[in-house]
Amino acid sequence: MSKKTKNKKTENKIVRSVNKNVRSSTRKLKPILKSIVGKKVGEAIRDLTFSEKRISKDVKKTISSAVANAENNFQYDIDKLFIKEAYCGKKIVMKRFRPRAKGRAAGIKKPYSNLTIILSELKKKLEEKHGSKS
Repeated sequence: MSKKTKNKKTENKIVRSVNKNVRSSTRKLKPILKSIVGKKVGEAIRDLTFSEKRISKDVKKTISSAVANAENNFQYDIDKLFIKEAYCGKKIVMKRFRPRAKGRAAGIKKPYSNLTIILSELKKKLEEKHGSKS
């Protein structure tokens, strides 16, 4: 009655990097993350470098961390890495007050987010020739 050992394949290693306190809302992060999914790492970093969004610097830093993880922990080739998944989630919301007219106060919400980047290595696809065209 011993536990069965699970066979772990070396092909399915997940290279991930998580940034847990990003000072931005998920609503502002999602469009940036959608734009980089599926791209090679070099292209994604280039696109984020020239992006005018403030939060793109934090996303770029998280991608760089994931690339370093892939290189040091799994010995992946940097040129073959691409962004498989990129998603964000809610964290805490700091609540502050702004003074308004007639002694009132208005609330200000300062949201934080989690940012997760998952990388994978491109595998060469075997091209099969179908038909008689050459």
